Amino acid sequence: MALILSSLDQNILTVTLNRPEKYNSFTEPMALELQDVLQKAESDDVRCVILKATGKAFCAGQDLPEVVDRAKDSSYELADTVRTTYNPIIRAIRKLEKPVVCAVQGTAAGAGANIAFACDIVIASKEAVFVQAFSKIGLIPDSGGTWFLPRLIGLARTNAMYMLDEKISPEQAVDLGLIYKSVDGENLEDETNKTALKLSKMPTKGFGIYKRAMNETFSNNLDQQLELEANLQTEAGNTSDYKEGVEAFLEKRKPEYRGK
Repeated sequence: MALILSSLDQNILTVTLNRPEKYNSFTEPMALELQDVLQKAESDDVRCVILKATGKAFCAGQDLPEVVDRAKDSSYELADTVRTTYNPIIRAIRKLEKPVVCAVQGTAAGAGANIAFACDIVIASKEAVFVQAFSKIGLIPDSGGTWFLPRLIGLARTNAMYMLDEKISPEQAVDLGLIYKSVDGENLEDETNKTALKLSKMPTKGFGIYKRAMNETFSNNLDQQLELEANLQTEAGNTSDYKEGVEAFLEKRKPEYRGK
């Protein structure tokens, strides 16, 4: 059974975590499959990515039996798993110059929650729950947790999520700015597909350039970010999508973007 399913339709690549009997917890082989699929998402045929999961849970994080077994080798360190399993996934999502829409239908815990938070737009069903879970076993948040969370919700709430193992409902997640939207479970697929379809018909190159700017915004000072915006705006202005957008505006018609 494939641990990661993928399909391409209408320029939307749908990527599905497919280990439902283990709540989609990650093993290294599963992570490597996901990394491979995300690399394929760089194809010009792809203009938007949906990340979702099968079963009751979105992702329970790390498969603990795997790391316990690997720890029998005295040379093994947890950093090995973080570097080979999770860091490449987070980097791939953030560096992919296409919008990534994440659909969370159930529990997103540990690395599973932080992978969701790395995506561009997160839509969750009202049955979902977000929890860091690391403090239960004496670990710290990984998969970008210590980077994304304080930037999204501030230090006080981040501390509570981690230290108190605080569970966040989808409604709370929306209010806090962790995710974009919460919907009834039966509407999650339709809402996700509708959002992805809209994004897939918009100026894809502009989205990619925007993501580059956003990836730099918390490390740059104001002057650096203003200069970056100026340079990237020139790049955006040289795209075919920009030319089409301007022509459509002047001709008072709906633009037909090609993601170029």
